Amino acid sequence: MPRLPLLAAILLLAPCAAHAQVEDAQLWLQTNANVAISDDTRVTLEGIARFSDRQDGLFHTEIGGIVSHKLSKHVEIGLGYRHVAGHGGNTADDENRLRQHIVLSYGRFTSRFRIDERFHPDGNEVGIRLRPLLRYNQPVGKDMSLFVSHESFFMANTTNWGQRAGYDRMRNIVGVTLPIAKGVSSDVGYLNQYRFPRNGSRAQMDHALSVQLSLNL
Repeated sequence: MPRLPLLAAILLLAPCAAHAQVEDAQLWLQTNANVAISDDTRVTLEGIARFSDRQDGLFHTEIGGIVSHKLSKHVEIGLGYRHVAGHGGNTADDENRLRQHIVLSYGRFTSRFRIDERFHPDGNEVGIRLRPLLRYNQPVGKDMSLFVSHESFFMANTTNWGQRAGYDRMRNIVGVTLPIAKGVSSDVGYLNQYRFPRNGSRAQMDHALSVQLSLNL
């Protein structure tokens, strides 16, 4: 019986590679700087860079920020913006995104429901994307914990510039949160992203080393 939860986790975090027609090795880097405005409100500045083996290096960057406010001990809401850019072999156009989220935290579980509004240079329609996430943290020492998370991406509408309604991808991570210095920590883990074959496109599985640095200023 103890093997069953482990088997379920493996099946969740690593969808069958045989179903993925394309695979890629990647490196995902992210830095978050959290600045407290009050006891319940903070501003987070974010920078993201992603590197791909198939696309010969840096292929994706994001820069932006979000304002978050705690409604209670267990509930947080946020509103933010990101500019997304493609590089190297990435043929996707740059786009701007607005986003809102609600975060619920209970014990070792954290859930987040995010809505993205995508503004694209090739059309006036706004692409709506829904991103529910669930994360579990298991403390293993002082200020250190193991974590596992699952996030799904649902496209809520179809646009003339290319977004297609439906279940687009899943993103799963298993990793460890490490203390680095006072007010500084890092999430390091294996990220598996599976893009479903949709509208004639090939399925893709990305295997990434994910490193996220958080600074509390």
